Amino acid sequence: MKMLCGMIALATASVAAANNTASYPKGEVTKLVVEKLDVTTLPSGIRPKRDHNKKTFSDYGYMTSSLDENQAVVATPAGTQINIKLLEQKSSEVYVCVAGPGENASSGKIQRVFLVKLKNSDSLLKGRESWKEFDACPVMGGTDHDSTADAYGGD
Repeated sequence: MKMLCGMIALATASVAAANNTASYPKGEVTKLVVEKLDVTTLPSGIRPKRDHNKKTFSDYGYMTSSLDENQAVVATPAGTQINIKLLEQKSSEVYVCVAGPGENASSGKIQRVFLVKLKNSDSLLKGRESWKEFDACPVMGGTDHDSTADAYGGD
């Protein structure tokens, strides 16, 4: 009987842990993505050069040059821009289109669909390249192994 109770407790705990994701707010989701996205999870051709003390666009000195309900543009003082477009929103995950210039002039533009999740309201948004395709965001540029981070940002 004790073993059965222990197994039920373990099963319940694992289900509770799996559902431990925060919900996105009803409005200003694009603003939340710009403010809380862990940019180290973006492909190497789009994200800034890694600095272990920096994680967000604002940490790297990017400023929001345009922001509306479904789209944002962030830019460095030098003028490099990254476009973020909201594609689909669910209660605990958001699909965004992230586009920016390649690492050098010959690589052209890079564009990818990212699945962005919020573990809890105090954490950064972690993203990974999505298998899901959207007509509004065809994959462009870069290589198949662009992102050095694994699912949700671990190295």
